[in-house]
Amino acid sequence: MTCIAHRGGPLMNNQPLPENSLAAIARALDAGVDAVEIDIYQVEGELLVTHDRRLGRVVSGQGIITDLPLAYLREQKLENGELLPTLRDVLALVKDRALLNIEIKGLNCVPTLKQQLEAFAHDHQLGLDHYIVSSFDHQQLFESLQLIPAIKRAALIEGIPLDYAQCCEPLKAYAFNTHLSFITPNLIDDARKRGLKNWVYTVNHEDDWAWLAQLGVDGVFTDKPDRLQNFTLTH
Repeated sequence: MTCIAHRGGPLMNNQPLPENSLAAIARALDAGVDAVEIDIYQVEGELLVTHDRRLGRVVSGQGIITDLPLAYLREQKLENGELLPTLRDVLALVKDRALLNIEIKGLNCVPTLKQQLEAFAHDHQLGLDHYIVSSFDHQQLFESLQLIPAIKRAALIEGIPLDYAQCCEPLKAYAFNTHLSFITPNLIDDARKRGLKNWVYTVNHEDDWAWLAQLGVDGVFTDKPDRLQNFTLTH
């Protein structure tokens, strides 16, 4: 199964680091993960890497991220002292060492994402195949199909739709990213018949890895990528 470091893999080695931090991502890359997953919001033409719409849990400060000035946000820090990372920071760190799964959380991300990814890939002579864009916002995924079709797309869902993975068809998606609590053989089979990868989030326990491997899923998002790597090697 593809090992995807969820939010950078903050729980590796039983030594927690802040999620979506450069330190966590660097550690996951050094461990040789297949992919790294991060989350982005767009504020004043900058893409900020964090999961929560509201500051205070992982990032210092107060308020809703998209309601705040960029200058204020760029002063906020994670628990390890890092400034709130930008997508540019993450791109420079990851380069071509792993697939980068960029989950769109906030609105109006795609035009800025297009500009930054294309510029970085051009400047560093990288292919766009190093990136995949995912979101629960399928409208923005469709926009990414229109604006940056060379970058793979993954449709995120939580639950079991009536039409299973049909939502992936108009998006020309590469992957169907599903919730651990809502996995069924029928859902997986439907995705497979449509030629989709099925990646499951967020999976941190060995018995769940064993179950998903038996079901034949293609990859898992985990906060503990080192333990998943060990599991894969021994099973």
